[in-house]
Amino acid sequence: MRAMIIKELRLIRKDRKSFFFLLLMPILFIAMFGTIFNSAGGDSSSISIRTIDQDQSAASQAFVKQMQGIMDVELESASSLNDQVDKMKQGQFSVMLVIPAGFEKAMKEGSSADIQLYQDPTAQTELAPIQAILSSISSQYREQKLTDVLLAKGDSKEQADKALASPIQIKNVATTSDHISYMDSMVPSMTVMFVFYIMITMARRFFDEKKTGLLSRIRSTRVKPLQYLVGMWVPFILTVIAQCVVLFAFGHFVYDVKIGDVAALTLIVLSLSICGTGIGLGLSFLVPGEGAAMVITQVIAMGGAMLGGLWVPSYLLPQSVQTIGHFLPQYWALHSLQNIIAHGAHLGDVAGPALILLTFGAVGLLVAFFRLPGFLRSAAN
Repeated sequence: MRAMIIKELRLIRKDRKSFFFLLLMPILFIAMFGTIFNSAGGDSSSISIRTIDQDQSAASQAFVKQMQGIMDVELESASSLNDQVDKMKQGQFSVMLVIPAGFEKAMKEGSSADIQLYQDPTAQTELAPIQAILSSISSQYREQKLTDVLLAKGDSKEQADKALASPIQIKNVATTSDHISYMDSMVPSMTVMFVFYIMITMARRFFDEKKTGLLSRIRSTRVKPLQYLVGMWVPFILTVIAQCVVLFAFGHFVYDVKIGDVAALTLIVLSLSICGTGIGLGLSFLVPGEGAAMVITQVIAMGGAMLGGLWVPSYLLPQSVQTIGHFLPQYWALHSLQNIIAHGAHLGDVAGPALILLTFGAVGLLVAFFRLPGFLRSAAN
């Protein structure tokens, strides 16, 4: 069996197609998405607004400063209004605030000091938080005005504050969640998806053994079917483990992807390797040829990626799709890896998903074990 394992490892190392599917393609995908989202720049969750201050007064500058304490404010030249409107019509941005001339004068006179919020009605997701912030700032100005009126009438500061206090108080309850960056999600997703491409290599190797007559000669030796399966299986398990190590190392050193608990990560990588190669083992003895194996592998890898939440977070998928995803190994592998990376999960936290992955691998081994005699007979014929 040892000689068989060494032989397979040497053949896999020389297989350029396997290198392309198992390492080059996932690295290219990770690098491509990493470049796209890194070039997008900064924190996508920050709120920003372009602002033109045509008043250029102390009051308008105080208003801008108050906004800057809450969101990013991009100040534009007071004379660039028409140019900014043209850019907005071209879709370069969706919201712009203009503080018109006479803002301070209106404030001092006690009349309405209007500001203009240019907006694209189709960009409600971006517009809603900005409108909420501006409404909050406006309410603060209103409360200050009412406080001044009450104080002028002879009320004390405590009486004014009590009169203006809202009858509803919102208490913040801190519920922290660990931040997970896009790359912290992308690297595990691509790793899980491309692990299952090992099935193409496995099917090709078994059919090569069949074509060259090696399988027919094995029947005349004392090698038992289970020994043969394990001897062929172990090199592929080691290959997938090496694949996962390379991809996570690439993500960690290039994109600063978190690793988390190394023991828990090792358990999931080992379980995923046994799962993917176990399914590949069973598939190799079920399909009629290498072409069919490639097609079915694409279905398993791509379909599992879609239904298992590798492309889109599971909670965004329809409930029926989420239910289907729970029956796929990709779902359990990805969520375990994300729990380790984002939520600090340890061995005990991922033992259940690891057992599920191992069960998938064991089922594949059983299928291969019962299908092997027929495969050997066909090789002899």
